[in-house]
Amino acid sequence: MLILLTGGSACGKSSYGETLAVQGPKPLYYIAAMEPYDEECLQKIARHRALRANKGFETVERYTGVDTLKLPETGGTVLLECLCNLTANEMYIQPDAPVDPVQKVVAGVENLMGQTDTLIVITNDVGSDDEAYSEQTRAYIRALGEINARVAAMADRVYELVAGIPICLKGETV
Repeated sequence: MLILLTGGSACGKSSYGETLAVQGPKPLYYIAAMEPYDEECLQKIARHRALRANKGFETVERYTGVDTLKLPETGGTVLLECLCNLTANEMYIQPDAPVDPVQKVVAGVENLMGQTDTLIVITNDVGSDDEAYSEQTRAYIRALGEINARVAAMADRVYELVAGIPICLKGETV
């Protein structure tokens, strides 16, 4: 089972993802893709760790290369947080020579699907605003948009979170 959760920033995706995950088969893995490169990231990581404390997750920090990640056990439930960070990390692993991350990130989702019973993937909604961004930012938005579309096509269920409320876009409601 593949479940994709999307929505804007701070809309409840993480909380809902954790709620779904703890209801799934064990073991529980949390794939953390946010690389702690500044104080703001460290604060966000600390908040997420506190949210999932005592819920039974084994945290695996993996900033790139999810396509080659081997989990300690197969089966169970994996929560991948999030495609946005993973895409940026893959795209800018060499800051002076950005690469196309689409195949690598989608292959990472496929890799995790092959190792787990339930995979919950979190991403942000991008590209719906009409802002004038730099070419580099537009390239990131295009890449993440394509990744989101590909993962949504593979997903059994897709939910958009709005003010903490899941809206079912694909599949059955839970």
